[in-house]
Amino acid sequence: MENSFRIEPKRDNETRVKPKPTKEPGKSIFSGIEKRLKLETYFEEGFPVQYLPKILFVMLLGILYIGNTHHAEKTIREINRAQSEVEDLRADYTTLKADVMFASKQSEVARRVRELGLRESIDPPFKIVVDR
Repeated sequence: MENSFRIEPKRDNETRVKPKPTKEPGKSIFSGIEKRLKLETYFEEGFPVQYLPKILFVMLLGILYIGNTHHAEKTIREINRAQSEVEDLRADYTTLKADVMFASKQSEVARRVRELGLRESIDPPFKIVVDR
C-alpha cells in the first residue's frame, strides 16, 4: 500500500499535509457504475410510482427471507441444545440403571439385609395347596 500523502512546506515555514493527486476527480468505480446504469434518468420526472408495488413486494420477500433464516438458525440452536441434553440424560439413565441392576442382585440384597439381622433361607420354598 502506497502512502497517498506528501508533506509540502508552507510559505510560513510550517509543514502541511496534502493528499497526492490520484486519478481524475469523479473517476471512481461508483461513478462509472452510475453512468453506465444511468440512475439519474429514473428520477428526472419524479419518483416512479408505477414501480412502487414491485419494490415493496421485493422488500417484503427480502424481510421474509431474513426472518426465515433467523428462525431456522434459532431452531437449529434449540435442536443442538436438546440433543446435548438428551445425551446427558441418556448417560444418567444408563448409570442409574446399572446401579439399580447391581443393587437388586440376590447377593447384594443378602449383604444389605444381613445388617438388619435377616438371613437367607437355606430351605427351598414349598407350595401350599388348599382344597375347597
